[in-house]
Amino acid sequence: MSVGVYSRVMDQSVSQGLPLLKNDAGKPALCLVTGATGYIGGRLVVELLKHGNRVRVLARNADRLKDHPWIDQVELSEGDAHDPEVLSKAMSGVDVAYYLLHALMSKDDFENEEREMAVGFGEAAKTAKVQRIVYLGGIIAPNEVMSPHLQARAETGEILRASGVPTIELRAGVVIGSGSASFEMLRYLTERLPIMTVPKWVNVRIQPIAVRDVLRYLVGSSSLKPEVSGVFDIGGPEIFTYKEMMQQYAEAAGLPRRIIIPVPVLTPRLSSGWVGLVTPVPYTLAKRLVISLRNEVVAAEDKIRSLIPDPADGLTPFKKAVQLALTKIKEASVVTRWTDASMPGTPSEPLPTDPDWAGGSLYKDVRVVNSPDGIEEVWKRVEAIGGENGYSLATWAWEVRGFIDKIFGGVGLRRGRRDAIHLQVGDALDFWRVEEIERPKLLRLRAEMKMPGLAWLEFSLEKDTNSNGTIVTQTATYAPKGLLGHAYWWSVWPMHGLVFPSMAKNVAFAKKR
Repeated sequence: MSVGVYSRVMDQSVSQGLPLLKNDAGKPALCLVTGATGYIGGRLVVELLKHGNRVRVLARNADRLKDHPWIDQVELSEGDAHDPEVLSKAMSGVDVAYYLLHALMSKDDFENEEREMAVGFGEAAKTAKVQRIVYLGGIIAPNEVMSPHLQARAETGEILRASGVPTIELRAGVVIGSGSASFEMLRYLTERLPIMTVPKWVNVRIQPIAVRDVLRYLVGSSSLKPEVSGVFDIGGPEIFTYKEMMQQYAEAAGLPRRIIIPVPVLTPRLSSGWVGLVTPVPYTLAKRLVISLRNEVVAAEDKIRSLIPDPADGLTPFKKAVQLALTKIKEASVVTRWTDASMPGTPSEPLPTDPDWAGGSLYKDVRVVNSPDGIEEVWKRVEAIGGENGYSLATWAWEVRGFIDKIFGGVGLRRGRRDAIHLQVGDALDFWRVEEIERPKLLRLRAEMKMPGLAWLEFSLEKDTNSNGTIVTQTATYAPKGLLGHAYWWSVWPMHGLVFPSMAKNVAFAKKR
């Protein structure tokens, strides 16, 4: 990583202003991160590296980490966390061990599995003389019957604290960030249902917290004094009911106010099935999350803030956290390649190893064509697209779409081009705007037509190593806005089979004269 990129990454760290723990040899602390293929773990690795720590990652399947941009900057320990030998090796020389393991997706006795993992982890940490364990659990409401999920989380904390290793147990409620299961459930329910009947748990109070603030507490916990140990609730600056939180999300996402009607007859089983139907969150996970939502999750105290100070701009308000989490549908982030940067810009952004259902709905149409022509020749055709040059043999279809756009007050197709051959960033191109050019490899256009969502059209060129030709990849990306956005995509989908293949061939092959 270059010095310039490293400096930029450091400036973006959520852990700025926090002390760095060093071991007896004067080196930055070696931190073991478990659960790195999970939502919090993958982002914590990034923040620990930004903070200057050394990081070792324990993963059952190391192949699942290969797409992470930080993989070459960490030590990798592979194996099952249930295996004492694996844990012993992973703990060797470690100063701080982060426990981010859970068995929430296990179909059978996940509670007992979590107990066994915690016992083994605590014993291995004590044997290896680890200075501190940091564990992220869930807020426990006093005097309430806990769900099996929250009960298991609480017992895990008790086991780790009883290990003899100083342990910081951070308890959070709903974490707001793209990829968090609780946030994705909130996202999909709110975006897809403008009118909904919901269970009575929508009136339960919740104190959500932005993932960037969770990560700050996790990083800050590593350097607390050894005598500091115990349970600490962490929460954001606002408290809502789940119903209010859905309305706040809709407002932050630019959606109309939702009509939400609580229905007391919806049981946890029925609620889970309903969530599983409306959202892509797996049923097993949805069921355990839904059952947990009957419990109030509000921080009982905030003593952690006296130990780990708030960032300069304070804890993140809910709406700002939502807006940060929606980076996948912002113009700069939809088609950003993870290989273009050393690390993701913000912890709210989706990671390449997040589950497929994370990050919000994003529709894509990808066409790959092998051209016999060299990359420079193909690039000329890519850069000349649109205007009087047209798009494909199906240019008439684009003209129809432009006419419809005009009817609804859009710019239509007839803005044409500034120049018949060359483009530059910012140029208007019919109802597109040139967003990025990297000659002779990439052209990205952003749609400015009227539609319930955001759309991009991208052409990327790559030299075919098996010939002197070029591999042309044409990608149409659409980020829907609300239920109408999804309906729009499927209403125009039949035209894609006609328009997109023709357009890809138009740039891949020279026109016959």
